[in-house]
Amino acid sequence: MLRVRMRRGEGVGPLVLLLLVGGLVSAAESSDYSEAEVLPDSFPSAPAEPLPEFLLEPEDAFIVKNRPVQLRCRASPATQIYFKCNGEWVNQNDHVTRESLDQITGLVVREVDISVSRTQVEELFGLEDYWCQCVAWSSAGTTKSNRAYVRIAYLRKNFEQEPLGREVRLEQEVLLQCRPPEGMPAAEVDWLKNEDVIDPSQDSNFLITIDHDLIIKQARLSDTANYTCVARNVVARRRSSTATLIVYVSGGWSSWTEWSECNARCGRGWQRRTRSCTNPAPLNGGAFCEGPPFQRVTCTTLCPVDGGWTDWAKWSACGTECTHWRSRECQAPPPRNGGKHCSGSMMESKNCTEGLCARNKKISIEHASHPLAPGMSVAVYAGLVGALLLCVILVLCVGVLAYRRRCRHLHGDITDSSSALTAAFHPGNYKPPRQDNPHPLHPSAPPDLTATAGTFRGPLFSLQQGVNDSPHKIPMTTSPLLDPLPSLKIKVYNASTLSSLELPADMGSCDGEILSLKSVSTMGRERDYHSHTLSREPGLSTSATMGNLGGRLTIPNTGVSLLVPPGTIPQGKFYEMYLIINKWDKTTLPSEGSQTVLSPVVSCGPSGMLLNRPVVLTLPHCAQLDTPTPDWTLTLKTQTHQGAWEEVLTVGEETLSSPCYLQLEEECCHVLMEQLGTYGLVGQSCPPQPACKRLQLALFAPRAPCLSLDYSLRVYCIHDTPHALKEVLDLERSLGGVLLDDPKPLIFKDSYHNLRLSIHDIPHTHWRSKLLAKYQEIPFYHIWSGSQRPLHCTFSLERGSLAVSQIACKICVRQVEGEGQIFQLHTDIQETLPPHSPLLSGGTCLPSSQVGPFAFRLPDSIRQKICASLDAPSARGCDWRLLARSLGFDRYLNYFATKPSPTGVLLDLWEACHQADADLVSLATALEEMGKSEVLVVMTTDGDC
Repeated sequence: MLRVRMRRGEGVGPLVLLLLVGGLVSAAESSDYSEAEVLPDSFPSAPAEPLPEFLLEPEDAFIVKNRPVQLRCRASPATQIYFKCNGEWVNQNDHVTRESLDQITGLVVREVDISVSRTQVEELFGLEDYWCQCVAWSSAGTTKSNRAYVRIAYLRKNFEQEPLGREVRLEQEVLLQCRPPEGMPAAEVDWLKNEDVIDPSQDSNFLITIDHDLIIKQARLSDTANYTCVARNVVARRRSSTATLIVYVSGGWSSWTEWSECNARCGRGWQRRTRSCTNPAPLNGGAFCEGPPFQRVTCTTLCPVDGGWTDWAKWSACGTECTHWRSRECQAPPPRNGGKHCSGSMMESKNCTEGLCARNKKISIEHASHPLAPGMSVAVYAGLVGALLLCVILVLCVGVLAYRRRCRHLHGDITDSSSALTAAFHPGNYKPPRQDNPHPLHPSAPPDLTATAGTFRGPLFSLQQGVNDSPHKIPMTTSPLLDPLPSLKIKVYNASTLSSLELPADMGSCDGEILSLKSVSTMGRERDYHSHTLSREPGLSTSATMGNLGGRLTIPNTGVSLLVPPGTIPQGKFYEMYLIINKWDKTTLPSEGSQTVLSPVVSCGPSGMLLNRPVVLTLPHCAQLDTPTPDWTLTLKTQTHQGAWEEVLTVGEETLSSPCYLQLEEECCHVLMEQLGTYGLVGQSCPPQPACKRLQLALFAPRAPCLSLDYSLRVYCIHDTPHALKEVLDLERSLGGVLLDDPKPLIFKDSYHNLRLSIHDIPHTHWRSKLLAKYQEIPFYHIWSGSQRPLHCTFSLERGSLAVSQIACKICVRQVEGEGQIFQLHTDIQETLPPHSPLLSGGTCLPSSQVGPFAFRLPDSIRQKICASLDAPSARGCDWRLLARSLGFDRYLNYFATKPSPTGVLLDLWEACHQADADLVSLATALEEMGKSEVLVVMTTDGDC
């Protein structure tokens, strides 16, 4: 085979040589054919040769110390293959070429190697790294391979940050930080515990973050060890200094032993009890127990007094048996405090006839009990049996009388079912419900209205009353109490089914409550509070079907929203997501003790669904947070299926086990969570400063024109949240009230002082106040607890005549020894006022549900590029941690560090915080401060900023 090598600058010579060689080959072939048979007139054309295709392309390589690297490429079909490095051709002599024939295709396969030394890489000037590219030729053209970069590998000796030894208490969270030395390629980090590699997959108590920090979730005694951070790459392996972690246990006292016996058997003494510092015993330098190991108290033991006989009494008269008696008692002194009883006989007798009688025997009666004679024993037992039989007979009689009386009582309550069906009720018994039912309903369960229905007893069915129904009865005749009953239809089934009520259309939609009838056989069953559906009130709930693209649920004019980021729901799954604000009268509040409710209680679901990443729940709150010192202890709570409230997290006390992250703002909070359910925010004062709540004062009056002499002004005291104001506006709209002025803010302090309301400057010539006192007060606890809603005071006025239409007065509202507000009222009660709603003027109303990419301000392409740029840890700290500080989300960075994409979670939180004004300028400003110019170019090109 003829091999032709071509150098640079010799392009014409090889071409001429190829033509000459081609001519010689053609002449030789012609001579061969001439000696054979006659050639055909035409020959088939040969197929065109394809472009070269690279079977092997050069790969990135690192020069370790002074060892050169080999770059190799292979192409077919290829006439020639050469390397070009940094835009210049590599000398032909530096190529090592190998040639072979593909047995399948029959095409020529060429393979070329070059060697790149450290000197060649170091001699390169410029910002770009040293690169090489392979170029292959064929008769059809040329093909270029990908660039292969050659870099000098290194690993610095000094760590940027080494772990430090610590002493921590048992079960405390531990963070050991490590920043490896700068290197090329970037160093991989391993942690050693007593020279053994730590594998978090084998021990879930360890967690290695993407920043190479080691987190011990709960320190154990076995975690006391030497920890070393090891960095390695292809060049070298570096070890940090060893950090010694000591997990200590402070001592705890055991329980006190029982008091010992008094050491003095008689009189004053001591009693002693002890305890030991073994629960647990101090270990590894832990503090010893504080306090004494023993206690001693005085005791007094009463001294025993032995009994003593009194003097003998006089002899009795002489009896028929020729004896007389005398006695004495053990009362001089009587035995006390365990003293001995008198010894000897209590009575004695002797013959009183000087031996003239036959029976001359001295009888002594010991101080002891003697058995009864056989005759007396039978009599006693017979009497006991008779008394027992008499008691049984009396009990049976009383039971029979009570049963007969109860039967008469039941017969008096029987009502004919036919009369009930025809609405012509015969006189029966109606039992009003109790208003002080001590068993509150489950917050989200539909109320059991059977407790408020009357009781109709019949042979098969009855309307069941509550357990605590009053025993009083009201005759059911043609009184107005029976007005709603003609619209009530009763269906009666067999004994194995329940009766049902068909409600009219205007009652069936009230609050989503279900009115049910229960048969007699179910009266003793326990109510199931968990198999229920949440009540969805108009204006207080929203829902949408969402999939992998995510979306946003917003309840208009309430400040409550739920952000479901893209990728939260698994691919191919769809869920009916809902968001509901629970009404105050249908839920138990999460506050207890001195806590106060600061946000609406919100349910989002469906609960129990699997989420791939956190969702963001936004709740408005009324805590005053602009004070220089923290005066609130804020706690997020969730409600269990049994209706009890449990603490999720306390702001500022988060740990790695905290399931949520709470971003607090002045008027709302954003909760990152991975479990849907019912949530609420509560708080309490953090001594020594008292906390303050933001309240709103709203003034309402009857809608004009007023046709009565009486006129009332209502002042509401509500939380400074959009939801609370919307609730009051809806209530007043149903009562025919109108808002006279914009609500006024009021700062209410945790000072145990009441809220005082008073009216002044009434024109007494035309108006008269019906208020007997100078002012009204709302108790402090009613406002602070938030358990009673809505709170208001009414000022009742009376005008002199119907001709009076103008009223001007002043209403003062203030907390005793606190802040206050004044309403200046001047209105015409006969003039129809235009509807005034501060909710509509406060900003744009967001749609209740948005699904897919339109729900997010940040396009998905920009989001992915920002995550790719910031997720990887940077030695200079210019990564997602700096973005969290720039956006103000850096209160607990460990929460984001445990997520697969910390930047993605930060951007989700940014979307939730800026849903109303989500322009990209604020995010672009943060990225510009970080020096991420390449991301800014992408945002400028693809975004709207």
